[in-house]
Amino acid sequence: MAKVLVTGNAGFIGMHTVLALREEGHHVFGLDNINEYYDVTLKYSRLEQQGIPRAQLNYGQVYKVDEGLSFIYLNLEDKDGVLQIFENESFDYVIHLAAQAGVRYSLENPDVYIESNIKGFLHILEGCRRFNVQHLVYASSSSVYGLNSAIPFKESHATAHPVSLYAATKKANEMMAHSYAYLYHIPVTGLRFFTVYGPWGRPDMALFKFTKNILADVPIDVYNYGDMKRDFTYIDDIVSGIVKTLTKIPAGIKKSKLPTNHSSAPYVLYNIGNSEPVKLTDFIHAIEEVIGKKAKINYLPLQPGDVNTTYADVSSLKEHAGYMPSTSVKEGITNFVEWYKGYF
Repeated sequence: MAKVLVTGNAGFIGMHTVLALREEGHHVFGLDNINEYYDVTLKYSRLEQQGIPRAQLNYGQVYKVDEGLSFIYLNLEDKDGVLQIFENESFDYVIHLAAQAGVRYSLENPDVYIESNIKGFLHILEGCRRFNVQHLVYASSSSVYGLNSAIPFKESHATAHPVSLYAATKKANEMMAHSYAYLYHIPVTGLRFFTVYGPWGRPDMALFKFTKNILADVPIDVYNYGDMKRDFTYIDDIVSGIVKTLTKIPAGIKKSKLPTNHSSAPYVLYNIGNSEPVKLTDFIHAIEEVIGKKAKINYLPLQPGDVNTTYADVSSLKEHAGYMPSTSVKEGITNFVEWYKGYF
């Protein structure tokens, strides 16, 4: 049974990842600061799904739920606190999912992205370096592709032109992680997530907002006048990919044989998506069909920081980790709407 640290376990992907790892028999340590980017009630509810009661959350302390799960209420920006946890617990693996999310929010509050996504990630890297973590798996984003217009997106494509500060911090994470892998021989895997959706999802994401407004008979905002495509990826498929990569530890390979997403350092980058982009208008029609109600639509121009299309080439992750997304958009939306109605 491995000891696995999962940062961001009060978040959407983090909660599901913790539950999957527990099911596999690992001793999981969740870490989160439960920030107020969106309603913390949902975050506390996610923690309760993991068996973590709100009343027990004392800053910096490890709360043991049972033999398979512990929780740490902590800011990643707290370097001393983070390093102390690494020293005390001697983690085998780290899955770093905690970050300040949201493209549009980065236009309003850029400072928090530097604190959480850059400074916080540095402390995770330092913990892995100092305390001999066997493998770090961390969350990057499809946003790093920025102005790249070649589709589907391949790990070899240029990522030097981000169009939001959020994307820039994720690109910085990739570069920071590679430098630590190269200098200190820390095995690191980066995963570029593509539009994750499903039950317990974030309120700032399209499916959540569309479902909420359609049910309430409130118009939905549709950007770029609906002329967008997204590689919507269901949460169960994402978590399966995360778990599969955990024990696929990169070792580094000879420069003469380098695939474009590998390195001579023990470092690799993978796209993790559905590889079937869906028109935004078709996505909305599917939500309408599941709910049984037409949406009122407020068409708007493309927002700063947004891109027209995301489309993941996931062949590398399939080859190296056996990743195989299988959930249709209709099935995923149905599951989300059922959860939403039950929760709210």
